[in-house]
Amino acid sequence: MDRIKILPGFIIILLCQTLSGQSLEEILNQKLEKEAGPEYTMATFKAGRIINGHSIQNTEKGDLLFIIGHRFGTLNSGFYNFFGLDEANTRLGLDYGITDRINAGIGRSTYQKTWDGFLKFKILRQGTGPHTSPFTLSLVLGSDLNTFKDPASEYEKTFTNRLSYVTQLLAARKFGPRFSLQLSPTYIHKNLVPLKIDQNNIFAIGTGARFKLGNRISLNAEHFYLLPGQSADDYKNSFSLGVDLETGGHVFQLHLTNSRSMIERGFISETSGNWLDGDIHFGFNITRNFGLQKKY
Repeated sequence: MDRIKILPGFIIILLCQTLSGQSLEEILNQKLEKEAGPEYTMATFKAGRIINGHSIQNTEKGDLLFIIGHRFGTLNSGFYNFFGLDEANTRLGLDYGITDRINAGIGRSTYQKTWDGFLKFKILRQGTGPHTSPFTLSLVLGSDLNTFKDPASEYEKTFTNRLSYVTQLLAARKFGPRFSLQLSPTYIHKNLVPLKIDQNNIFAIGTGARFKLGNRISLNAEHFYLLPGQSADDYKNSFSLGVDLETGGHVFQLHLTNSRSMIERGFISETSGNWLDGDIHFGFNITRNFGLQKKY
């Protein structure tokens, strides 16, 4: 009798297996994955910046990052200027993890004595299992305030005129343990431009990549392409190459770039240096992580 009772159930399992085209092992693995929950991809990039631009990497909840960004003068400035080392452009920044998916940051640059701030929202997370995505998607909303007092200006800029805004959609995927790729469609709005022919609204497409060489070292590359318009006619596309080095609570990023500025309005829409002419700046970012909240 027991065998007769078991037989219909066994037939049903075989029928369901045949209709679905799956093996019993696959069905059991899917069940285990659902029970285990999602497994999110970690360390798509080493830091919150690929080189100049944002990466999809977020600061963890309760962590505060202190970031020192530095760009020297151009290498083609010669021995008298010690190949750019006599000049300096600096940004000091603080990034805080409000949650694991929401970051906020503020910074101050010597470039046009600019204050900047941003919010970064992680919309989708790459991973395996339920409620994951094949790529990570983040939204960055930022603004900057140019406080430079130009003695040659014919009029005093108002607070509103000094503001610019940036919106970025960051889409990145980690292809295996070594290679990561990111696309960054970008929109910049300037409240005030020098001439009528200049653009208040600027569009660009950024590309960033990381190739991991070892547990604590990687090569990075970054490029921002200005879509056709007056800004593309007057300025160059930003291109940068760099190396990331992790040492405990610090991340050191060493790079070469044709951009002086470290804010989006500057390095995306106001880069004047040409790599082929030797207008290359050596620079670095130093990131120090401070855990302000206990993690249980």
